[in-house]
Amino acid sequence: MKYARLCTALLALTLATAAQAQPYRVVTEEWAPYNFQQGGEIVGIATEIVRAIMTRTGDSFALEMLPSMRAGLELRQRPHTIMFSMFRTAERESLYKWVGPLLDEAIYPYQRADAKPVNSLQQLFSAPRITTRHAGLVPASLEGMGFGNLDKSATSARQLYQMVLAGRTGIIVGDTDTGVAYYSAQLGIAPGTLRRIPIQLLHAPLYIAFSLDSEDRVVDAWRDALEQLRDEGELQRILDRYQPVTQAPTPTD
Repeated sequence: MKYARLCTALLALTLATAAQAQPYRVVTEEWAPYNFQQGGEIVGIATEIVRAIMTRTGDSFALEMLPSMRAGLELRQRPHTIMFSMFRTAERESLYKWVGPLLDEAIYPYQRADAKPVNSLQQLFSAPRITTRHAGLVPASLEGMGFGNLDKSATSARQLYQMVLAGRTGIIVGDTDTGVAYYSAQLGIAPGTLRRIPIQLLHAPLYIAFSLDSEDRVVDAWRDALEQLRDEGELQRILDRYQPVTQAPTPTD
């Protein structure tokens, strides 16, 4: 009997040790300029922050780019998973452990500057079509606000801009101002071509999210490292490196 209890105790200890030793998996999605692939490497504002944190903590977790829906699923279902960049919203608050904020961002709708100006929420609700990406927080939030005129056909951010420039849609929603500036530079969209509609549809800080099973010592170490980077001005230096492509593309009337 004592032998059986001893075996049970040893097995429990072994399993606990194995769980603690399980490496963390860091996942992200394509969302420039925060996290995106360039030349086969994952780069971006948030990516640089995450790498700087791991340099401070001594972690060497591999980064993996996944489709948006799959990355979110991995975070919810797979133990020891970390995901960036995520809007920290009230609905998500209890689902993860959080490290941040990395940045404070908001999402506005955009239209072509030569189109009839849209300036009110009622005009947005009455618009023939508002195009957004096929899945993710933005379309889900818009649906929750009661928009019944959503076109969720865009499978990438680039497609949003191509559609509005080609006149296939009048209004797009999908990126922060920083993201709009980045894609404007990447796609050669001249300043003044796009106009930000002055209706803020989503506002939340960007964070790093940890699955709930993540060890507090790991989360606390990342949190402390982030604050060190902030205090030393490294977060601002990272952001400054992206400033040539993150200038606001258009004024709002």
